[in-house]
Amino acid sequence: DAHWRAANYLAVGQIYLMANPLLTRPLTPEDIKPRLLGHWGTSPGLNLVHTHLNRVVKDRGIEALCVWGPGHGGPAVLANAWLEGSYSETYPDVPRTTEGMGRLFKQFSFPGGVPSHVAPETPGSIHEGGELGYA
Repeated sequence: DAHWRAANYLAVGQIYLMANPLLTRPLTPEDIKPRLLGHWGTSPGLNLVHTHLNRVVKDRGIEALCVWGPGHGGPAVLANAWLEGSYSETYPDVPRTTEGMGRLFKQFSFPGGVPSHVAPETPGSIHEGGELGYA
């Protein structure tokens, strides 16, 4: 449950927050992104599947590749990549720290950052996303 909740928080943070990633102070308008992009609706489901697949992979010691449909599930996929460490391995300037979480949030669907969908620069991605309805 803790992994799923953390992944959901990271997904929603990418969509909404520019700063104050751990909400250590009351939110201000400057903390919120001026234009909200990304799809929250698909994120909890993807996070639930990813959380339980992680358990199976760990318990059975298998290697696996998740095949997600190419829709706008970017916040969930990036959240899980950051949680498990592959995002920070690929992008050391986005470490698994409070500062790194702030960068993860700010760069999502932001000029000079990462797109709102799974893209080639997403760790583990094998295709460009952005369409809905198939895997």
